[in-house]
Amino acid sequence: MITNRRSFLTTAGLGLFGTAMASPFRQNADDSTIKTEFAFKAEITLDKVLELGNTQHGNRRIIPITGGSFEGPQIKGTVVPGGADWQIIRTDGVAELEARYTLQTNDNALIYVLNRGYRHGPPEVMQRLSKGEPVDPKEYYFRSTPVFETSAENHKWLTRYIFIATGERKADRVILDFYKLL
Repeated sequence: MITNRRSFLTTAGLGLFGTAMASPFRQNADDSTIKTEFAFKAEITLDKVLELGNTQHGNRRIIPITGGSFEGPQIKGTVVPGGADWQIIRTDGVAELEARYTLQTNDNALIYVLNRGYRHGPPEVMQRLSKGEPVDPKEYYFRSTPVFETSAENHKWLTRYIFIATGERKADRVILDFYKLL
C-alpha cells in the first residue's frame, strides 16, 4: 500500500523505468552509436534567388522550387513545382534554411516536406556558392532535418522516423541525401 506522496512517486517512477527497460525500441547500453539508413536522394531544381534584403531578422532570400526528382529503395517520384526555400542569412554568415515543398511518388501519393537546416562555410567558399560557381560540398556544411506528412498508407514510414539530410548546392539545383535515424 502506498502511504505517502514520496512512496507513490518512487513506485510510479520504478514502474515507468521498468516499462522503458522492457521496450523493444530502447537503445542497448553497449550500442551508443547513432545509426542511419539511406532513404532517398532528391535533385530539386530552383529558380533565381529573390533577394528581399536586410530585414529585422537578417538578409531574407526566397528561392522558388521549380521541380525535380527523387529516388530511393522504397520510394521514387518527382518534386512538384511551387514550393520554396525561405532563407535568412545571419550576420555570422550562417544560412538558416526553411524549405517547404511537395513530393509526388510514382504511385501518385503526395508527401508534404518541411525541411529546416543550416548551411555555412568559410566566407570565400560561400561567396563562390552565391555566384553559382562549382564548390566541392566537403568545403561547407549543409545539413537539415526534414519532416514528412502524408495520408498514403504505403509511405507512412516517412512519418514515423526522424530523418536527417546532407546537401549540395549547385547553381540551379540542390542535391539532398535523406537518411532515416534508426
